[in-house]
Formats: sequence, C-alpha cells, structure tokens
Amino acid sequence: GKYVPDAVTSFLQYLHVEDWLQSLIIDGVVAGIGTVLGFLPQIFVLFICLGILEDIGYMSRIAFVMDRIFRRFGLSGKSFIPMLISTGCGVPAIMSSRTIENERDRKITIMTATFMPCSAKLEIIALIAGAFFPDNPWVAPSTYFLGMTTIILSGIALKKTRLLGGLASPFIMELPAYHWPKALSVFRYAFGKAMSFVKRAGTIIFSLTILIWFLSSYNFSLQAVHTDHSILASLGKSIAWIFEPLGFGNWKATVAAVTGLAAKETVVATFGILYNDSSTAGLSAALRVDYTSLAAYSFLTFNLLCAPCFAAMGAIKREMGDLKWTMGAIGFQTGLAYVVSLVLYQFGLVFLLGHPITIWTGLAALLLVGMLYFILRKPHHQKETVITLDTLANAHL
Repeated sequence: GKYVPDAVTSFLQYLHVEDWLQSLIIDGVVAGIGTVLGFLPQIFVLFICLGILEDIGYMSRIAFVMDRIFRRFGLSGKSFIPMLISTGCGVPAIMSSRTIENERDRKITIMTATFMPCSAKLEIIALIAGAFFPDNPWVAPSTYFLGMTTIILSGIALKKTRLLGGLASPFIMELPAYHWPKALSVFRYAFGKAMSFVKRAGTIIFSLTILIWFLSSYNFSLQAVHTDHSILASLGKSIAWIFEPLGFGNWKATVAAVTGLAAKETVVATFGILYNDSSTAGLSAALRVDYTSLAAYSFLTFNLLCAPCFAAMGAIKREMGDLKWTMGAIGFQTGLAYVVSLVLYQFGLVFLLGHPITIWTGLAALLLVGMLYFILRKPHHQKETVITLDTLANAHL
C-alpha cells in the first residue's frame, strides 16, 4: 500500500522537485488514481464472470424468464437486459433501452436501470465493506439486492403514475443456442472492460484528482493550508448539513458524494486525497474514526442510488431527448436515494442501536408510508389493466 507513494517520494526528492509539485503528484495523482486502481483486480474478476454468462447464451434466457416476473410489476422483460448491462456500466445500459418498443416502459427503464451497482460503484462497495464490515460477507451482495428491489418497487410506483402508466409491450426475442464459453472471447471481453475502466481513471479521474488536490490544499487567497482550512473544506461545510440526517454530515463525505457525480470512482479517489492515504488499510482506519458502520452503510446506499455519473446523465439526456424528462429522472434518482438512506439510517439508530425516537425518526416513518402508498395504490389505468391481464391469460391458454 505505502510502497508506491514512498518510492515516488524518494524519486522526486532525488530530483529536487518543488514542494508543491511533490504534493500534487503524491497527495493528488498517486493518492487519487492509486486508490482507484487498487480495486482493478476485483473488477476484472467480476467481468470474467459476466463474460462467461454472456458467452454461454444465458443472458437472453434470463431475460425471457424474467419477463413473466417483470410483467407482474408492469415492466417489460426487456427491461432486465439494461439492468444486467448496468452492472458493468450505466451508459450502455441506458442506450440498450432502445430495444423496448413501448415509450413509457423505455422511460421507466432509463430512470431505474442505474440503481444497479456498476463497476465504478464496486469501488465504493469494496471500500465500505472492507473498512466497516470485514467479517460480514453479506454487505457487498446486499447492494445488488438493494438495487434490484429499488428497480422493481420504483418501477411499480412509476407504472402507476398518469405519465408513465399503460400496457407492458409484448416480449419477442431470439434465443441463441447454448454452447461452451470460449476462453479467449471471455478474456477479451473482461480485458476490454477493464481497459476502459483504466482509461477513465487516466482521463476523467486524473483531471478531477488534480482539481480536488488543488481545492483541498489551498484557501481562497491561494495560500497553501491544511485540508481542514481549504477551499474544498469551506464549500463542503456549507452543504454538509444536508447530509446530517443521513449520518454523514461530515464535509469530507459530502465532498466525496458530490465529486461522485462526475465519476463514481472519484468517491474513493477523493477520500484518498482528503485523508492523505492511498493505502486501503490506512484509508479504512481513517474512515472508521470519522463514521459509524451505520453511517457508512447509509453513505454507500446514497451513492448507489443517487444520480449516476456525468457520462450516464448525458446518455439519459440523449435517450430521453428532452431536458425536462432528463432533469425529472435525475431528480427522481437523487430524491429517492436521499429518502432511502434517511429511512435506513434513522430506523437503524432506533431499532439497531437503541437511540431515542427523534423528529427525524417521525419524518423517516412518514416518508416510508408515503413510498408504500405510491407502490400499493391502484393504478391509473384501471380498466386497461384488467383487459391486459385477461388478454394475457387468453394468450397463455
């Protein structure tokens, strides 16, 4: 963990590099990108597993099987494909929603597909699970269950609104023959995905880490200061109160969550820079000092469900073709993330940690009731729905 920064530091000292430039390279670039690339092996393994499933011909079959389940929730079975793709990256997932003929189903899929943890969010999962729940094997898989549940429940709620209600489109799909996966094509798939991840780290995250380093090393009068008195700290502290009820009203976590909008990997890179530690063990120890396990899980939940990265937002804009719908989708995702994290954290405080009930507990309960109402209420197109089920029953007969 500390080997690379130490080697780079001694090399820079040997070259008599200026202090500020040393700080930029060590505290900015190495701490930021180093933290991100540290998770590359896990991501490579995930892509190998996905590549095998895709190569066997299993993906289209699972979409076909899921169609019957999804149809009960008013979604199309084709919505499952974007959700599966979004475990790799949200951008192709949103673009693959084009295969859904029904315009309203397509919009629901675009709005919900990015709730599945993508490869960039895997870094946040690995960091939080490793730092706070090292002995609990269920924390990482729980994020996938959470994503899936959120997709299904928000799909049900959205399908019952006037704007997005209506019939689910029929499902027609060609099933490829089963065959053994080819080692070369699986490896090529995994390598390609891993390389695109490294390229993102090299471009977007590189430029962002430099910006974050600058903002966290200088104050408004451009004097080098400790991170706690930097421009970034001032900006973070001004909005940290928003996240107080979610358990992470700390300016560092606030800044990390905001920079995550540019690219989700940046959340981890930001922590690496702000805590001046790119080693996983050192960063984990620093995080445990500042946050409880419950707050960390709340932070994880918020980052998984809130608006995706800028690239995915761009894809939403392209596919929706309308700014109003795009802003609606991003607002819906971020609002839902906030409410779910609030309910998790406030209920966790009372039921798991035995804290007294506060006004926030009451608000969380109200919001939970509100969400349940939107999921359980009668759909707008009552007559239409009855006909659909009859038609489907007859079709099956």
